[in-house]
Amino acid sequence: MSDEAHHLRQQVINRVLQGPGVSSPEARRAAFDNTGANSSTRDLTSKVVQNAWKVTGNDVAAAKATGASDDEIFELVIAAALGQSTRQLDAAMRQLDEVLPASTKEGQ
Repeated sequence: MSDEAHHLRQQVINRVLQGPGVSSPEARRAAFDNTGANSSTRDLTSKVVQNAWKVTGNDVAAAKATGASDDEIFELVIAAALGQSTRQLDAAMRQLDEVLPASTKEGQ
């Protein structure tokens, strides 16, 4: 990944985790890390991380029924999805680093 792409991706992560929002930065970090976001959204964010394609309106409604606002749900779902995509990208890049010769990487 180019330095510019890495820098831009990091800016997005920083904004999601530390920028202004309804949910606390700690809750967004927990959703990003998949380490037990608050109980009202834990099931939803875990499902986003593990099986995002299976999330339904019922999952969102269940989070709302426990007291989470639309904005909080949105922020935590984005944080969870961004965290999972970051873990997947990092794993893919590590695999590429293991299999590609150093001379191939120099031409990036």
